[in-house]
Amino acid sequence: MKTPAKTPTTGALKAPGATQKKTRGPVTLAIDIGGSGLKAMLLDAAGKPASERLRVVTPTVPTPAAVLKALDTIVKQLPGFDRISIGFPGVIKKGIAYLAVNLHPRWAGFNLQQAAEKRWKKPTRVANDAAVQGYGAIKGHGVEFTLTLGTGIGGSLFTDGKLCPGLEIGHHPWKRDRTYEQLLGRKALDKLGKKHWNKLLLQALVQIEKLFNCDHIYIGGGNTKKINFKLPENVTIVPNEVGLLGGVALWRD
Repeated sequence: MKTPAKTPTTGALKAPGATQKKTRGPVTLAIDIGGSGLKAMLLDAAGKPASERLRVVTPTVPTPAAVLKALDTIVKQLPGFDRISIGFPGVIKKGIAYLAVNLHPRWAGFNLQQAAEKRWKKPTRVANDAAVQGYGAIKGHGVEFTLTLGTGIGGSLFTDGKLCPGLEIGHHPWKRDRTYEQLLGRKALDKLGKKHWNKLLLQALVQIEKLFNCDHIYIGGGNTKKINFKLPENVTIVPNEVGLLGGVALWRD
């Protein structure tokens, strides 16, 4: 949990504006809420980028009100969307956040879907951020797992392209009653050092593969750049924008 400060700050945009492409069909505003950054991009009906990706720093005190206000800075630069998809770093059920360890306690019970629809006047769907990233990464064949390495740890499991909901692997006990997040999150990386963190990550990949009998594992998130070992053949690093590209999948009925 972060210590409250006097005034949250949003930081600067990665780009001063957003160049948009002409597109047919419904345009989706894909939003990725993270512990260190808030990102957004427009997607066409096929899930392809229809704008550049914009980013602001997550507020110092990331309450729902502060995060939504920071997102306003991005949303106003990405007009012309028909619907919204949001990836959220915690447990989401029917648009309501139940757990957000790396944000703020006020997220517990917060109806993010309802708040976004009221604020930006468009229909909205919300899912766990690792699930959205998974939709953007997977091929849709066999057992596929997506692991996110960021401020916290997230994971999503798919069987033949279908999501197995409710998986919060970051908070599962792993070694000596410590969770994956306690051993692989950003705080652990800073405390243990890159060498030890990489050793644990490789062990985690072996454990996850055995646990779910994975055909393929995809790794995303900002801390993928810290990986310094040769990955197994069935493990692939995916770019950060995948966390946005999966947003269209939330609208598949």
